[in-house]
Amino acid sequence: MRALTLDAIREGLEGDFPATMATCAADGTPNCAYLSQVEYVDPAHVALSWQFFNKTRRNVLENPVACLNVVDPRTIARYRLVIRYLRTETAGPLFERMKARLAGIASHTGMTGVFRLQGSDVYRVESIERLPGPVLPPPPERRSLLAAVRACAQRIGAVADLQALLDTALACIAENFSVEHALILLRDPAGGRLYTVASRGYPDSGVGSEIPLGHGVIGVAARERTPIRIGFAQAEYAYGRAVRESALREGIALETEIPLPGLADSRSQLAVPIEAFGELLGALFVEAAEDLRFGYDDEDALVAVAGQLGTSLHVLQAAAEAEEAPAPAAAGRAPVAGPPIVVRHFRENDSVFLGGDYLIKGVAGNIFHVLVSDFLAGGRTEFSNRELRLDPRVRLPDLSDNLEARLLLLSRRLAERDAGVRIEKSGRGRFRLALSRPVEVVEVG
Repeated sequence: MRALTLDAIREGLEGDFPATMATCAADGTPNCAYLSQVEYVDPAHVALSWQFFNKTRRNVLENPVACLNVVDPRTIARYRLVIRYLRTETAGPLFERMKARLAGIASHTGMTGVFRLQGSDVYRVESIERLPGPVLPPPPERRSLLAAVRACAQRIGAVADLQALLDTALACIAENFSVEHALILLRDPAGGRLYTVASRGYPDSGVGSEIPLGHGVIGVAARERTPIRIGFAQAEYAYGRAVRESALREGIALETEIPLPGLADSRSQLAVPIEAFGELLGALFVEAAEDLRFGYDDEDALVAVAGQLGTSLHVLQAAAEAEEAPAPAAAGRAPVAGPPIVVRHFRENDSVFLGGDYLIKGVAGNIFHVLVSDFLAGGRTEFSNRELRLDPRVRLPDLSDNLEARLLLLSRRLAERDAGVRIEKSGRGRFRLALSRPVEVVEVG
């Protein structure tokens, strides 16, 4: 018979049924204990959670060989693994991935504050055998995830426009993976954060909402460049809906944070980094209202989709910079009428408000301020990406400026506000500022 492989029994590592571990002390005294978590590392290794310095831990340090029993939740088939302890990791992608999953398990079992990961113990799997006992028939196969990845890769790879690329990626995930709630966030290299550029399935798009690197499931997945998957509702990695207020010089408290969209009853979450050619570009996040919605195979498949998305983002960025058109000739001031749009610009962080409503901040806010200022100075409404990239007033980062993504973010925020001003694409590397009312700028700070 063909030898069992770790990949063939991955479902048994999910933790639906607690794993048991048998160890021996140096004098041969045996010990058996339940485990909170078994993590698949690669086809030859697993990682076990180290939470307490207990008998199991002492035995492993004295005698590195142990037996691990796991159960496939679909068929209740039982497997015994002979494993050998290699090392303990207390930081890095594997540790952070296990820490996040353990937080979900702890919350689900009422053990928050008790289940705390001290380290990830890595073991080499030396053998696997199936144990005797009854077995249920396997459940019906759902749609092939490999076919889903192929369908997404084909559609994503055929798109030559950033806005269409983001929308296509989310549509592909919904159609091929039956995941209706998803976000795409891009990295701001200068600010150490991620900002939402596209979403699907939420009442509010959340475009422009931000997450610091290392915060929550998404931020940790991006910082560590590793997928993080949680199967139960939990608190440690949740995103609060509370928003802070900023006291402005006029004494008016105005909201300067866009709430991150999310399911109120989110129980399963999966965040994967978006990378290309060794560079972190952002993160893809999906969630669902049921427990254990995403398994190892979903994780692998969405990592592959995120890889295709990252490559397409990189190619589009490079092509846009190479093919940007020169600045168009200045146009005359477009006739507008009605009450003025008051643009309040705060120099401290380039926050922009339309009247009393927060619009955007940072580089995107500064871009909008530059466009409106040029319109007021000379009536300009036609602009090019190239001139913005070279304009010192915009203060783009030296590397990976993501200008197209920032323009798309600004365009979507203006469309959502519907306040009489929009950004419209007018050609390759060109766009116009469309105003239906007069505009005035108030500088603050």
